[in-house]
Amino acid sequence: MNRILQIDSSSRPTAPSESAIEGSFSRALADHITDQLSSVTPNAEIVNRDLVADPIAHIADQTIKGYYTPPEAMTDDLRKATAQSDTLIAELRDADIVVLSAPLYNFSVPSALKAWIDQIVRIGHTFAYEDGQFRGLLADRPTYLALSYGAGGYAPGGPLESYDYLRPYLTGLMNFIGLTSVEVFTIEATTVPDAHDILQAALADIDAKLPGSIAA
Repeated sequence: MNRILQIDSSSRPTAPSESAIEGSFSRALADHITDQLSSVTPNAEIVNRDLVADPIAHIADQTIKGYYTPPEAMTDDLRKATAQSDTLIAELRDADIVVLSAPLYNFSVPSALKAWIDQIVRIGHTFAYEDGQFRGLLADRPTYLALSYGAGGYAPGGPLESYDYLRPYLTGLMNFIGLTSVEVFTIEATTVPDAHDILQAALADIDAKLPGSIAA
């Protein structure tokens, strides 16, 4: 069984409609990536984690205490406080392929995604700190980022590149926990009138690049 974990974080629950500014372009990219991957992955099982439809709790004081408490010292309250983290990390660890979608909100990640990040970036589980160095603990696997931007110009060398805290943050974060085989697909200018033409071009880019990467 090959398990594809798709994680979506846009506040818009569906793909774009006829109106260029309605619908989630990041979800549209992620859905297309997952469809392509499942078509070339034998016996693929798709697991969907919608961070908006099923919100993740923000970490609290007890959660943080649980993160730093040795297993033999965990209390029932601490185990309860870290139960969601345990579930999400297990879900991530069990995935053979990860597809993560996110729009750029105010130059950063959606708060729904940040809540998930704070639950899965956990010392002793997804990363270690030894001899003054960090080390990712997850086994590497293909990881795809599907990112959308309302304006154009965020690509490397573009006039808005310095405002892009989405691509470098998520790429660095995945690397930090051990997922270094990261491929990024983006769509920009999703608020312009011809955004649907831009979307079709982005989907065609996925079609052109994914089969080769999977076959490799």
